Amino acid sequence: MPASPQRKTVIASGLLCCALILVVLFTSPAAFRSPAAVVVISAIGAAAVLLQLRLRNDPQPRPLRPALVLNSLGILFAVAALFPAALHLGPRLTEAVALGAVGSFAVSSALILHSFRKHAAKPE
Repeated sequence: MPASPQRKTVIASGLLCCALILVVLFTSPAAFRSPAAVVVISAIGAAAVLLQLRLRNDPQPRPLRPALVLNSLGILFAVAALFPAALHLGPRLTEAVALGAVGSFAVSSALILHSFRKHAAKPE
């Protein structure tokens, strides 16, 4: 019996919630003050939205597309925020880069979620 698209979405959302729970449980409270933890949490959220996009696009004739430039920029910022010593970044610049990663993931996710709402409102 094949799983329905709604069931896939619920299962995928549950797995991503489990990933967030594991990150929160096995991370000390002091670690959440670091830019790396913020980037990891935002990357998990962006992965959740992209997975939702992947699962919802299956039955649609005109699939929605993520903002490739914003996601690429977010990944570059995330890598820079995760390895500041290798890139010789200071603490203030590391925080700014982490904020850039979170911001680009957030804007990309907001655009995708807005297109879901707009696409669902227009019956074809």
